[in-house]
Formats: sequence, structure tokens, C-alpha cells
Amino acid sequence: MDLSSILGLIMGFGMLIGGFMLEGGHFTSLLEPTAAMIVFGGTIGATMTSFAMEDIKQVPQLFKITFIEKKYEVNELIGILTGFAEKARREGLLSLERETTAIDDEFLKQGIQLVVDGTDPALVRDILETQIDFTDQRHKIGADIFEAAGGYSPTMGIIGTVMGLVHVLSNLSDPESLGPSIAVAFIATLYGVCFANVAWLPIGHKLKLKSKQERFMREIALEGILSIQAGDNPSIVREKLRAFLSGKMRQEASVSKE
Repeated sequence: MDLSSILGLIMGFGMLIGGFMLEGGHFTSLLEPTAAMIVFGGTIGATMTSFAMEDIKQVPQLFKITFIEKKYEVNELIGILTGFAEKARREGLLSLERETTAIDDEFLKQGIQLVVDGTDPALVRDILETQIDFTDQRHKIGADIFEAAGGYSPTMGIIGTVMGLVHVLSNLSDPESLGPSIAVAFIATLYGVCFANVAWLPIGHKLKLKSKQERFMREIALEGILSIQAGDNPSIVREKLRAFLSGKMRQEASVSKE
């Protein structure tokens, strides 16, 4: 599980509700079905209008990506590619075909298979870079969905509040009910602003971050595959790929190697 996503949401909503209750508020006063209907229904409707249905169908999967952590072991990937380079130098590129069956990463498997098939290096780079770019575009749409929801949500909250105030002002004959009615009307704004800034926008940002991490791994894999195809010395392959790493990551790699 991605603890930062889960704990972040719990802390965000928890602190807001906790602060409200410490000031003497009651949790039940925050529960307003009609405000929820206006804000969440309006936000979902506006977001669906902004994107194709095929993109909207991916929302459950996007939630899964947000809350399930995927480990990116950069040093492990560099070790695998270095091992492939050593095997290719000893036994030839065709010997790597047997290794593809044990590769879980479809991108890496495809790249190695292209090399084994004798594909021109420029074409290998073009194919893999195109795949990286189009994967980025698909990921961007997922993040855009949540960022769009984060933009619509506060506006829907304001609309809900205005609708509530219209109802309040149409019943001025009962002054005693004005206070509670106005409070209920502002719950819609609270829902809109709160969910936009605690949930939708942070989730969109998290999806972008995970997309960058995946791209980083694929760029390393791409350079490793091309180095193997070029017949580079395994130590050269390792150092070329280590150039992608920060100083801290290189130090961790050296410690684990020892």
C-alpha cells in the first residue's frame, strides 16, 4: 500500500474535522446529503463531460494506482541489464532470447526481443521512445481527470451555496431558521473546497509523480538495451546507467554491492 497517499488523506480530513470539533462543532452538522448531491454529482458530471467515456472508465484503476505502491528498484534494473551485457559478450545477443521468458517488465522484454531479432539500433530507439511518449500521454489523461475534478469541485460548492441561499432568502418569514439554513448552505462550499484540495488535486499530483518514476525507469532500460546491442563492455554499461542516479542512490548501490 502507498502509505503516503493513505496517511495523507486520513491526516488531511482528520485534522480538518478534528479542528472543527475542537471549536465546539458537531460532526453531524457537516453531513448534508443535498449539498453532497450538488457538489459530488455536479463535479462528476462536469468531469465526465470534459473527457471521453473510455478515459472515465479508467478512474477505478487510477484510484488503485494511487493507493497501491509500486516499487521501482533502480539498482536491481541496472544489475539485470549489466548481467545481460555480460551474457551477450560471452555468448552473443541471441543467447538473451532465453532470458526474455523470465522478464516481468513488458517494456524491457520488448526491447531485448527487438535486439535479439536484429532490429536496427535507430529503429529500436524509435520504437521504445515512442512507447515511452505514448505511455506518458495516457498517464497524463489520468492525472488530468483528477485535476479537472479539483477545478470543478469548488465551483460546484459555490453553486450549491448560492442555491441554498436562494432557498433561505425565499423563506424570510421565519427568522429563527435563518442561521441554521445559512450554515447548511455553506456546507456545499466546504465540500467543494475541501475535497478539491485534500483529495482530487493531490491524487492528480501523485499520479503525475508515479508517471515520472515509471518514465525514469524506462529511460534507464532504453539506454541499457541500446548499450547491450552496441556490444559495450558490461562495466561501461553499468557506469553509463549509473549516470542516471543521484549521489545518494549511487552510494546506496555501492553499499548493497559490498
